[in-house]
Amino acid sequence: MKEPRCVLITGATGEIGSALALAYARPGCTLVLQGRRVERLHGLAQACQARGAQVQLQALDVRDLAALRTWLQNLCATVVPDLVIANAGVNTDIGPHGTGERWEDAQALVEINLLAAMATVDAVLPALRQRGSGQVALVSSLAGYFGLPVTPSYSASKAGLKAYGEALRGWLAPEGIAVNVIMPGYVQSPMCDAMPGPKPFLWTPEQAARAILQGLARNKARISFPFPLNFGCWWLAVLPAGVSQRIVRWLGYGA
Repeated sequence: MKEPRCVLITGATGEIGSALALAYARPGCTLVLQGRRVERLHGLAQACQARGAQVQLQALDVRDLAALRTWLQNLCATVVPDLVIANAGVNTDIGPHGTGERWEDAQALVEINLLAAMATVDAVLPALRQRGSGQVALVSSLAGYFGLPVTPSYSASKAGLKAYGEALRGWLAPEGIAVNVIMPGYVQSPMCDAMPGPKPFLWTPEQAARAILQGLARNKARISFPFPLNFGCWWLAVLPAGVSQRIVRWLGYGA
């Protein structure tokens, strides 16, 4: 893939989003960064500008799907991104005593992790198709391979995003539009810290950003890392479900 000259990142104030913004920041590149934390968003913009990038900011809550779509459609009327990274995400879990997820938390999670990503794609896709080129990256998770008992809604949202991205790739490739599914393992962040269970093969956000940039440059259908955890999670999806459930509980992810 050609080096993108305009990169749009949702969830840019998260650890992975910030690391990606800094990795793409360079002279000749315009970064369009969305996030909810205004102060962090402005700090990130200054850091990217110091590296020579032009930066546009948008502070909004991606759960407001109408506002999200309107902003993106207006953006594409003036500048069409070369690369769109749908990265906004949150997590919830069943709690330390297995009491279960609050419905309000589960609903908000699906709106952010899945529906906002789909709305982002839907809003920018007409401009990409009209131009006949572009790249869309959807940040899923290795949890999308096999649902973890401690994070059912998170696992479901990431599995849905994985399937959505795989379907889009097959549909849009003939039109010159690349779609990539990013499936990180554990990456250092407050969200990761709050997740229950062990966190093997923990990566820094900078490590994750490097792997993602390399995978996107090669137009890999699935960018999943780190290898040992990816290999193990892939096997959980392949093995009989009963066997995988026992393995997951043995590893410390049971309720």
